[in-house]
Amino acid sequence: MKIQDYCKFLLILFLFGCSSKIAEPVKPNIIPKPNSQEVIPEIFTLSNATSIQFDSEISQVASYFQSYVKTIANIDINTENDGNTIKFVIDKSIQNEEGYHLTIDENVITITSKGPKGAFYAVQSLIQLLPISTDANEIQIQGIRIEDSPRFVYRGMHLDVARHFFSIDFIKRYLDLMALLKMNTFHWHLTEDQGWRIEIKKYPKLQEIAAFRDETLIGHYSDQPHQFDGKRYGGYYTQEQIKEIITYAAERQITVIPEIEMPGHSQAAIAAYPNLGCTGDSIKVATKWGIFEDIYCPTESTFEFLKDVIDEVVELFPGKYIHIGGDEAPKIRWKNCNHCQNLIKKEGLKDEHELQSYFITRMEKYINSKGKQIIGWDEILEGGLAPNATVMSWRGTSGAVEAAREHHNVILTPGSHCYFDHYQSDHENEPLAIGGFLPLEKVYSFEPIPKELTEEESTYVLGAQGNLWTEYITTAEKAEYMAFPRAVALSEVVWSKRNGKQYSEFVSRLEHFNKRLDAMNVNYANHLYEVKGILQTTNSGLQYDLKTTTSKTIKFGLDNSDFNTTYKKPIPISQSTIIKAAVFDSGDQQLGNTFMQTINVHKGIRANISLNVPPHKSYNAGGKEALINGISGNNKRYGDSEWLGFSGNDVKITIEFDQPNKVNSIATRFHNGNGQWIYAPKEIQVQFDDEEAIFSAKTNPSELLVPVHLDDFGDKTVQKIQISIPNYGKIPEGKQGAGNLAWTFIDEIVIK
Repeated sequence: MKIQDYCKFLLILFLFGCSSKIAEPVKPNIIPKPNSQEVIPEIFTLSNATSIQFDSEISQVASYFQSYVKTIANIDINTENDGNTIKFVIDKSIQNEEGYHLTIDENVITITSKGPKGAFYAVQSLIQLLPISTDANEIQIQGIRIEDSPRFVYRGMHLDVARHFFSIDFIKRYLDLMALLKMNTFHWHLTEDQGWRIEIKKYPKLQEIAAFRDETLIGHYSDQPHQFDGKRYGGYYTQEQIKEIITYAAERQITVIPEIEMPGHSQAAIAAYPNLGCTGDSIKVATKWGIFEDIYCPTESTFEFLKDVIDEVVELFPGKYIHIGGDEAPKIRWKNCNHCQNLIKKEGLKDEHELQSYFITRMEKYINSKGKQIIGWDEILEGGLAPNATVMSWRGTSGAVEAAREHHNVILTPGSHCYFDHYQSDHENEPLAIGGFLPLEKVYSFEPIPKELTEEESTYVLGAQGNLWTEYITTAEKAEYMAFPRAVALSEVVWSKRNGKQYSEFVSRLEHFNKRLDAMNVNYANHLYEVKGILQTTNSGLQYDLKTTTSKTIKFGLDNSDFNTTYKKPIPISQSTIIKAAVFDSGDQQLGNTFMQTINVHKGIRANISLNVPPHKSYNAGGKEALINGISGNNKRYGDSEWLGFSGNDVKITIEFDQPNKVNSIATRFHNGNGQWIYAPKEIQVQFDDEEAIFSAKTNPSELLVPVHLDDFGDKTVQKIQISIPNYGKIPEGKQGAGNLAWTFIDEIVIK
């Protein structure tokens, strides 16, 4: 039926009062965006008369689609019906096994693929052309031609169930959401210092002891002193439950990769079997987060234990990979262990880093003998990379570059773009997170192939993965909030073509996709209607520019007034003020959170600023001007665009006025989150122009935020201000990051 005829048909039904209910076509807003799609002016009517045709190879995919249609409408499509047709066609000439062609015209929907993988992804696109739910007995589907295939072979999502445990039902729901996004790999993080989550029948104490901790840290690690809830916590998955998940994932074309950490993050296992550690001492399953010194000792009994564990793991997981961790393994126990030191000499190793490489290589050989390959975090590069290992690069992209140049496969998952446990909004009311700042737009901007790689080297990049670590994610609802919609953005990064991507166009489709998440009761974070602002300096003075990612209306008010003004152009700023703004729909209904920004107009705002060292690239979103732009950073965390972070450097800041100015006081503040290796400096020094006199102020780093205020200048006339901020130095023993140089995080420098 042509679309013009269809409209006439609807009119006839209306005039004669026909009782048939019809769901009108859904406008194509497919995520991830297909490589090629063309809307055609035809309509396919899905009803109880529609038949479905498929080969046995595609039967599971066809059954999946039939079941889905039943869940959203009162329609039963089967092979016996005699109306229009949905046809699954096998075409072995299609090169990409995950690629597909989808054609929808008046009489037939044709899905062409090399096999079930491509057919399944075609179905996911088709599902997004159906209504979310309907009581209609006929569904109109927009005519379209799609040719599509993924850019990367590895499209992953990770879930840490060791810090906090999640039910089998939630794991299935997570897999369903991954399938909708055409993600094909579930990285299941099963073992940690805080809990062992997989049943190993040969070692029952892993279930009895390692799976449970006595209590759990309350609040953030940086909160001092640490407090605990006093409640026993834990759980584990039986092998039967794991098989159930494997089957469920396979039906959705998802491979499950288990992670069994070694040699570090193993305190829970050592708590169950103390002989696995270097000291042999009895220890407890960890009750707080971080990195722990008790790691597997490379003894023969440890290797036998791990081989036994691997024997049971490989029988459960049919995929080609076993993830062995390899990250954050302190070497203190090894340094003080006679066995370890003798082993280093015996094997002709250089140091403890090469001992870790020996450990990983030995386990890799055993895993290879079982027909599997290993994946490890990029620390496995230290001391020499195991021969057949795939590297998961999380500390930036340098690990990926190094591994690819050595012709090892790599998966990109840098904390800067792929750690979904980081904050996603700078709103004060965001739920507690580990730290960092990763908004949706930054995820969407991610390019998995590092620019340093040649075209040949880039072929070793398998894809990318979003990571969801759960130190601060205690419930399924919060896991959804942190993962979505950032996982939606990542799905398009790893599936769709790089060229032609526009964030504004993605946001438009995401608004429609969010309605599907609403129907599924997914507790996603909706920051699409948040307001962002920036203070700009112009020839005529200061002005504040408001923006939102959508085309909807922004209204604002100044100081204590309500949203009484529609925003049309930047707001002139002549004095310190508070701006309150929000996004509104056409019906004057507020969407999203209220944005509030305090602007502190001071003498430094229009000055010139220079730094002796650049901030770390991960904590430099606002650039050096963030230190004198009149806006203070977030009171609860350091990852927004106003805080600047420096890794181990002494910092010297030079602020110069165009002409001499009277200065009476200088104030700033430092973040002091010791759990994140961040320490306020012990003092700062201020020097004016080229004078020898130095003004100094010691800090009192007893709180999370450490203010510093110097006000002894007496309206001194100066043109240049130099502020010296010595690094705290090495982190003390017993603290997170002990022995490393501390980070320094600096907020606004207010000059009065």
